[in-house]
Amino acid sequence: MNIHEYQGKELLRKYGVAVPNGRVAFSVDEAVNAAKELGTAVSVVKAQIHAGGRGKAGGVKVAKNLDEVRTYAEEILGKTLVTHQTGPEGKEVKRLLIEEGCDIQKEYYIGLVLDRATSSVVMMASEEGGTEIEEVAAETPEKIFKEVIDPVTGLMPYQARRLAFNINIPKELVSKAVKFMMGLYKVFVDKDCSIAEINPLVTTGDGNVMALDAKLNFDDNALFRQKDIIEFRDLEEEDPKEIEASKYDLSYIALDGNIGCMVNGAGLAMATMDTIKHYSGDPANFLDVGGGATTEKVTEAFKIILSDKNVKGIFVNIFGGIMKCDVIAEGVVAATKQVGLELPLVVRLEGTNVDQGKKILEESGLNITSADSMADGAQKIVELVK
Repeated sequence: MNIHEYQGKELLRKYGVAVPNGRVAFSVDEAVNAAKELGTAVSVVKAQIHAGGRGKAGGVKVAKNLDEVRTYAEEILGKTLVTHQTGPEGKEVKRLLIEEGCDIQKEYYIGLVLDRATSSVVMMASEEGGTEIEEVAAETPEKIFKEVIDPVTGLMPYQARRLAFNINIPKELVSKAVKFMMGLYKVFVDKDCSIAEINPLVTTGDGNVMALDAKLNFDDNALFRQKDIIEFRDLEEEDPKEIEASKYDLSYIALDGNIGCMVNGAGLAMATMDTIKHYSGDPANFLDVGGGATTEKVTEAFKIILSDKNVKGIFVNIFGGIMKCDVIAEGVVAATKQVGLELPLVVRLEGTNVDQGKKILEESGLNITSADSMADGAQKIVELVK
């Protein structure tokens, strides 16, 4: 789950991590009033969307007086920002962060991620702040420093100091940088983050070390114990189809193709999409119905797939282990009848109760194309869609 920058900073502040003072605004007048309350000579007007690259897209402006705050707020609110993370359709700006200006001396990067290679949390740091970390990794990888964190001891102060020295934090500010990193790590662990990225981390003229931007993502599987984080969820920033899928415990991610996929198991779902691409097709979604899908769940999955107007055909690919093929077949038949499906539908069943499942499909009287294998099904749906 993603949250907005201002929400991330609110959370960081509770853990003693230094952030600039700011106010959220949902209208132009609220933006001006927020700037008045801050009372600083310079204010920053920042678009709040769930995507990076806002500055390059014109979503971050520095205002030197209240008139400029009003002008920039009018310009950004309601604007559709297109960044490298939003895709070509962009995202509409519905809220702003009005923040006090900072006397920035130097920009750095600090990030925490889960590293599969070491099965540990890793803190990364670089003195190349303000740019995408992917660019730094590609062009100057020697400027990225990492500390693998032992889950038993957590981040140790000596590790934070080593990072601070490696990225050339001024010696007089190292202790503040260490406090910052320790606080950020505590947020990451306590709140079940999957990513915590501060880009840029800045040193200021008055001797502070603070987060000028903050990107926090959270593990969906841990939200049941993070009630305060759930309150930060902004449904307007999420795909309506993905929201609907979450109500039925379906794993759904919208893509930009025209072949809807319904599969059980994340690995099989990815293999299915790869196979469709191999035969020159384009998957419209990732959809994993899980191992315990009911007829109702399958029906809802069909409805969600069909709510995507780009879908021109559906491929159901089921390998029955825990999931029984006859249950899936009953769900497919019920869903097809309920939604009045007219698009091409290819079904491949294999595993537990496969013969019963195939019999249900054959006796349904519906226009369902059977497939003997994943490759066979992918080829058939690609041809039918074409």
